[in-house]
Order: sequence, then C-alpha cells, then structure tokens
Amino acid sequence: MIIRRKSIGFKIGDIAVGAGAPVSVQSMCNTDTRDVNATLSQIAELTEAGCEIIRLAVLDMDAAEALRPIVERSKIPVIADIHFDYKLAIQAINSGVSALRLNPGNIGKRENVEKVVKLAKQQQIPIRIGVNAGSLERNLIENKELSLAEKLVESAMGHIKILEDLDFGLIKVSLKSSDVLTTIDAYRLVAEKIPYPLHLGVTEAGTLKAGLIKSSVGIGTLLAEGIGDTIRVSLTEKPIEEVYAGFEILKSLGLRQKGVNFVSCPTCGRTQIDLISLAKQVEERFKNFDRPITIAVMGCAVNGPGEARGADFGIAGGVGEGLVFKKGEIIAKVPEDQLLDKLEEVIKISSV
Repeated sequence: MIIRRKSIGFKIGDIAVGAGAPVSVQSMCNTDTRDVNATLSQIAELTEAGCEIIRLAVLDMDAAEALRPIVERSKIPVIADIHFDYKLAIQAINSGVSALRLNPGNIGKRENVEKVVKLAKQQQIPIRIGVNAGSLERNLIENKELSLAEKLVESAMGHIKILEDLDFGLIKVSLKSSDVLTTIDAYRLVAEKIPYPLHLGVTEAGTLKAGLIKSSVGIGTLLAEGIGDTIRVSLTEKPIEEVYAGFEILKSLGLRQKGVNFVSCPTCGRTQIDLISLAKQVEERFKNFDRPITIAVMGCAVNGPGEARGADFGIAGGVGEGLVFKKGEIIAKVPEDQLLDKLEEVIKISSV
C-alpha cells in the first residue's frame, strides 16, 4: 500500500490538489492560445479522454485576453503558463484562469511580483513554481559544488521564499529534468523541505515510445514512494496521448481506478490468433470507457479464461475463433472477426 506524502491542500478550479486528494492528470494544449476555437476544440477532446486540468501557453497580451472566452467555455480548470512579463499574469487572472504557472523570480522587479501575488491572493489563484533544468539561474549553473538535482531544489526554494515573504501559500512546485534520475533525486530532496503539493513530470522526455518509458520510470518511482499530487506525462506527441499515459501510470499503482485496466498476454508459439492486432483494437475501442473494469485479451483459448480469471471481461483466442468470458466463465464462442463486437455486447449488457 502506498502511503502518500502529506501536503497542504487547495483547489484548482473544482479539482482538489494535495492533502490526500486523488492524483490528478494534466496536459498542455499545443494550439495557439490566440486561436480560441482551436484551443477549445482540443480542450474538449482532452476532457473527454479524462484530462482534469489543462495548461495554456500565454505568449503575449492577445493570448492573455483570449483566455477569457476559453475559460468561460472550458469544462476543466485552465492554468496560464507565464514567463517574464508580469502584465500577462495579471491579465490571465483577470481573464478568469484557475491557476498560474510562473517563477516569481523571473517576472521582473519586486514591485511587479507583489502586484501579481496581491491579485492572486485576492482571487485565491494558486501559483505553480515550475523549475526546469534547462532554465536555471546563471549563478546556479556556474555552481560546481551542487549536483543538478540540488540546483533545481535551490532554485525552487528561492522562488518559494519570494512568495512566502509576501504571505502567499497557495503554492505548487515542480522540478523537472530530462534526466530521470536527476528528476527523482530533486523531488525526493524537495519533498523533505516543503509542505506544498508537488507536480510531477520528466520534461522533454521524448517521443511516444521513449517518452513513455522515461516518464513511467520517473513519475512511477516517485508516486510509489508517495510523492506527487498532480502529473503531466510530457511527450512529443498529441496531448491526448499524455492523458492516456497519465492514467495508465496511476492505475498501474492502484492510485486511480478511472477507466479500463487492460491485461494482455505476450505472444508465444501457442498463439493461434492475431493477438497483437486484437489487443490494440480492444484498447482503442474502450479507451474512453469510464467504468473501472479490467479487460483481458489472451492468446490461448485453453488456458486464457483461467489465467485471466481476475479480469471482469475478456477474450481468449483460438484457431479462427475465440471465447468471450466474464470472471473466468465462458459466455460465448464466436468467429475471430466477431470477437470484438461480442465482447462489447457482453460488457454493455452487464452494465445495464
């Protein structure tokens, strides 16, 4: 059983974060925020896939002003991603965003930081301090005594102090590196130092295949240790894949039960059915299914139902045909090309 790290709690929109709340899955739109319709279309797609919080890049004042109609029509909380210009942060808050992602140390003079924090405090808008290995302060980059993980923590602590000195406590923190071990070390270190919720991710993880592995190892390791309150699986891929990956990581650790848990056996010499194709088709058909059920796709009609007895529903393949089973009990035998439809029929009947 995973014992979660204790952190303070607050809400981002209607999503509870920290203080033992379920670990939430985030993503980031890759649309131009100034294109309101395209951004809303992508948010809707991500929401249907299960995304719970969405982050948008705010490149200029036009983007900051475009946040208002987006926030009004989005069904999930919107976070504004701000760099360097404090005026963008102020406009984002006035546009109704649920949270900011910024580093108070890089948005200008102290008086400008105070303006942002004062407004965020009035509106109860949380701020995520997002430290990345690729954008550390020069004095930390040149420090030869600290490891990269320690530099990330030092940077975060400096930004946190700015907010704490202004009596602001709605803080969430992330410390991301493209190196998995550095990321793990940084989060372990900071988890001992601060009470704030932590947002997990391995930045610049790569394309779908490599990125999934890096993110699963990095995020999964920390979650298994009880560290982490929100996650984003950063992939060079369509954002919807980040959402699917995020929930798979959480489900594998028993931290979330949303949607289908897929079980499929590896191929072997006994397999007499196109198992790889069948498993992919099952996963695709039920990818947006909300019920927390386990579906198994097994390659052997003889042993499949028994081996997957713990699954709620499943398919076991034979020669040109296969079995559909429920809790290890065989429900039907049908030709191979009818297996998927029969499985869906059985699941639907059982959910009535």
